Amino acid sequence: MRRALARAGYEAPAVEAVLARLAEYKYLDDAGYAARVARTRLRYDGLGRHRIRQDLRLRGVDRKTAEAGIAEAVAEVPEAEALDRAAQKYWRSHTTDDPKLRLRKLWAFLVRRGFPAGLVHDRLGALWPRWREALDGLEPAEDPSD
Repeated sequence: MRRALARAGYEAPAVEAVLARLAEYKYLDDAGYAARVARTRLRYDGLGRHRIRQDLRLRGVDRKTAEAGIAEAVAEVPEAEALDRAAQKYWRSHTTDDPKLRLRKLWAFLVRRGFPAGLVHDRLGALWPRWREALDGLEPAEDPSD
C-alpha cells in the first residue's frame, strides 16, 4: 500500500497518516491477510507451505508475519489433508503412465506445489502402499526451510 501511494505521487507524511488510519480501523492487517491467503491457498488451491510462503513474500508480507499466518492456516486446514486432495486429483487425471512412474511424477508435482518433501513421501506411501518402493531415493535428507 505504501509503495502504491508513493508511486501515485503522495508525500511520505500523508502516506504514513493514511496507513496509520487504515491500521487503526483494521482495514490494513497483514497478519489477518497472511492467514486468510494461507488458508485459501491450502484449502482451495492445493498449495503447500513453501509455495504459500513464497506467495506471501512476493505480496510484501514480512517473513515473521507470513510464518504466523501459515501456522494459523495449517492449524485449521492440515497440510496433509490438502496434500491428499491434490494427490488424488492428480492421480485420477494422469492415468496413462505406469503406476510407479506416475507416483514418482506425482511426488515431483507435489514438491513443486510447495509441500515438504518428507510429508509428500510419507503421504504418498500411505495412500499407495502397493507402489511405495517407487518413492525410494526421492526424499532429500531434510527440508531446509522447515
